[in-house]
Amino acid sequence: MNSGKIISSLLIGAAAGALLGVLFAPDKGSETRKKISQKGTDLTDGIKEKFNEFVDGIADKLGNARDEASDMYAKGKEKAANMKDNAQQAFS
Repeated sequence: MNSGKIISSLLIGAAAGALLGVLFAPDKGSETRKKISQKGTDLTDGIKEKFNEFVDGIADKLGNARDEASDMYAKGKEKAANMKDNAQQAFS
């Protein structure tokens, strides 16, 4: 199971638990609505933060992959040039 599914499952479980806790609390309706609204805002902020972390992680991995590909290209180009030089020297 990947970490994205685990994190989303935990967030959904926490939200469901918080919602049930608020709904069964002995408060007035207006207080309960305020609490639900606040929990929704908190959950939304948490999801946004996790999404931004996810996007940043993907961007970092993409940058690393691009750097590695560039390095491999440069090494391959250098090897090809060396092979060309060796072939020219062998036939000269």
